[in-house]
Amino acid sequence: MNPILIFLSLILVNGVECTSTFPAILIFGDSAVDTGNNNFIPTMVKSNHYPYGRDFPNGTATGRFSNGLLVPDLLASSFDIKEFVPPYLDPSLSDNELRTGVSFASAGSGLDELSARTSGALSMPVQVALFKNYKKDLVSAVGKEEADKIVSDSLVLIAAGGNDIMFNFYDTRGRRRSQFNITEYHDFLLKKQKPLVKELYDLGCRIFGVSGVAPIGCIPFRITLERSKGRICLENENAETQMYNSKLKNMTQALQATLLGSSIVYLDNYNPVMDMINNKQKYGFVETNKGCCGTGLTEIGPFCNATTPVCSKPSEYLFWDAIHPSEAAYRLIAKTIFKQLLETN
Repeated sequence: MNPILIFLSLILVNGVECTSTFPAILIFGDSAVDTGNNNFIPTMVKSNHYPYGRDFPNGTATGRFSNGLLVPDLLASSFDIKEFVPPYLDPSLSDNELRTGVSFASAGSGLDELSARTSGALSMPVQVALFKNYKKDLVSAVGKEEADKIVSDSLVLIAAGGNDIMFNFYDTRGRRRSQFNITEYHDFLLKKQKPLVKELYDLGCRIFGVSGVAPIGCIPFRITLERSKGRICLENENAETQMYNSKLKNMTQALQATLLGSSIVYLDNYNPVMDMINNKQKYGFVETNKGCCGTGLTEIGPFCNATTPVCSKPSEYLFWDAIHPSEAAYRLIAKTIFKQLLETN
């Protein structure tokens, strides 16, 4: 039987919680899933200040790039694993937190190591190295047999690639544009993704959710830089993002066939987000082409700060800052992930 089906007997649909659970959740990727690792490394890519965390419990700025929770938190809560997924680099991690999973993700990272070098983030190879340390910590906490079982039964979420395409290629200073055309760069990223999954498999992971890239051409920051008239989505960038996602989906299917006992599910973020944009009233959104923080056109990270005004109702905004979704959007995305995990198996 497919490993995911062992754990999924009820899906989060229309607010109904899943009653089955994974023992832990393990997260790799960029700012969409970084729950605070960048707080503990020397990088300018931080969100450990107000108004980030404005709607997090107690209004705490934890290093999450949103006004509140991220998809890893929402997944962990719905699977009844834990309420919040802590960053692995947090020195106060308890044994119980280790048992139930952590995030190794780092804002500014990507599949292309150039992304991490530019931003000072944790590269994907470094995140895997941290996972190896995590396994040692877990063995110390629960013993080798139990640690191996936790890792093999955990849900592993990988979310990366958007930073690479957006900053290394589409940006006018993108250093990869002189080396690749967009198709070649997509293939370059996929060649990084495949061994990443294989290495995690070799380290004992078996159940993967590999996230596709959301519509880059609809990100407020990109719309602003390209001076899109009427602030409409950039159709060429969206079309190219769909091309990349199609290749990624095919790669995950092929990879699962080669890794015995694995379940590797491609998670579609593109179409759900586009539906939120095209049918915003259906989801309760009023604004979908600029963020809640500041003008919503360019403010991210240090430029979205305590002196920056914010909108009065973040739940009506698809984006919190000029790149990252609001908690309201992340909640909708999390629901689609549950559906995709069930429907794919």
